[in-house]
Parts: sequence; structure tokens; C-alpha cells
Amino acid sequence: MQSRDQFNSVTLAAPAKLNLFLKVLGRRSDGYHELETLMVSVGLYDTLRISPDPEGRLSMSCHDSGRVQTGAPKRELPPADADNLVLRAANLLRQITGTKQGARLELIKRIPMAAGLAGGSSDAAATLVGLNRLWNLQLAPHELHDFAAQLGSDIPFFLCSAAAAVCRGRGEIVEPLPLPLRLHFVIARPPGGLSTAAVFKQCRPSPCTWSSAQLVEACFQGRLDSMAICFHNSLQEPAERLCAEVGTLRRWFARQGFVGHMMSGSGTSYFGLCRSRRHAQQLAARLKAARLGDVFVAQSRP
Repeated sequence: MQSRDQFNSVTLAAPAKLNLFLKVLGRRSDGYHELETLMVSVGLYDTLRISPDPEGRLSMSCHDSGRVQTGAPKRELPPADADNLVLRAANLLRQITGTKQGARLELIKRIPMAAGLAGGSSDAAATLVGLNRLWNLQLAPHELHDFAAQLGSDIPFFLCSAAAAVCRGRGEIVEPLPLPLRLHFVIARPPGGLSTAAVFKQCRPSPCTWSSAQLVEACFQGRLDSMAICFHNSLQEPAERLCAEVGTLRRWFARQGFVGHMMSGSGTSYFGLCRSRRHAQQLAARLKAARLGDVFVAQSRP
């Protein structure tokens, strides 16, 4: 997570993620699902700026940066409510530490919402990191991790410094992995979104016979084609039943020259692995011409 301190404010870049492997192992007694997933952080960012509020209040504004490819101006999004992950993260820190300090949080959204890219989780992780610094709480990384796990399953991943990680449990057990090579992706987000809860409700334990270990091995050996063979997402089939646009993207990606392709998370974003940045830009141009949704070119983070 990139950050910049300026005067008495903190600005953080909150990245998106892609799931190159997501296996649902079964339902747990606490109602969550046991998972094994390989997540990769990519260079598509929201921006969070945090400044102090001298009156001790917590407030948040949120702006849509506009579609990158059209150059549309940013527009203000509806006010955040108490369920917003950024505000929940801020309130949790105040509750646990007892601080009376306030903050003004300004979020600029570039990561599509309800898209399987975990923009909200990344924003919450940025909030924990930024307020820990702004309020001088001096919380240790393992303490922030525990707070993150209370808020959401994907949030702990964004607190690790590695570009990738294998995550287990409900996603909160994070094993950081260095990436030996830069990965290039085209990401498409169709007009429709999906509820994560609705997709998980439709899913079943995966019949997939391999684990993330084969994908990690192929990645460390730099074998893109072998990596693509190991892609798996247990949530893609139920997502396609709930949203026909996911299936449309799958069929379109299959006709192009991607090394491999798959839906990310619980959808609806779909991604393709490319051999180079130039290859990604070429295929992204075709996808934009097909008008199947918002299109992004992104690389894995160093």
C-alpha cells in the first residue's frame, strides 16, 4: 500500500486485487466458507486522503473519478452510511483505542464496486493504516491485522507488503508471496454487479482436484501457460447463473489471444492474463471496441 504524508494529512493509494485461484472447501460452523485463494495486488487504485478534524468528528466524502477511458469528470457519490467499510474501520479504531480524535476522510473511487476486486476492503485497510499514523496510535502490524479480520475477510491481505498471498480460512489467514515476475492483465467490469452473499449462497464445495501450490510453482518458474492452466474460481459458475454478462465476457475472452482468463472473486469483473504490457493494451483496445463494460489495463505490483 503506497502512502504519502503531507503537512498534517495522510494520502494512501488503495490497490485492487485479482483472485488467480479461489477454491471453496466447504461451509463453516460460523456461517462463512472455508477458502483457499491466491490473490494478487494490481495497479488499479482508489485514493484515500485523511486529515484531522479539530472538533473530534468523523466524516467522509466519496467521489467517482470518472471512467478513465472517457475522461469524464469525477462526480460525488451518495453519502456513506454506517455500514461503509471505511467508516466502520475508523469507528472500530476509536472504540478499541479509546481515542477521541476525529478525521475527515476523502475517498476517490477508481476501482469498480460490487465487482470482485475488493475495492471496499482495500479502502478499509488504507483507513486502518492511515489513521494509525495520523492519530499516532502506534498499533503494531499484528494488531491492525486482528482489527482488519473483524471487519472483513479480504482486508488483512491488503495490510501485507507482498504483491501476492495465499489466503486461507475465510480469507484472513495470509501467507505473503513475492512475485518473481510482473504480470499483465486486462480487466473488464460489465454494467451489472453482484452481491457477494448472493453468489456464496449459490456455491457448492469445489470439485477442483488441485491446490494453489501448482499455480505458485508455475509462477515462480515464470511459466505463464502453466499458470493459466491452474486458474480456478469456484464462484464463477454460480455467478454466471446470476449474471449473464459474466458468461458473455467468458466467451469473448476465450476467442481472443489471452494466455488465460477467469472471473475475479465473486464477480462480476473478468480478467485476462497477457504476455506483456503491449499485448494487454492491444487486447484492451479490442475489448473497448466491443463495448462490454469498463476496461482497465493493470499490472501486478512490485
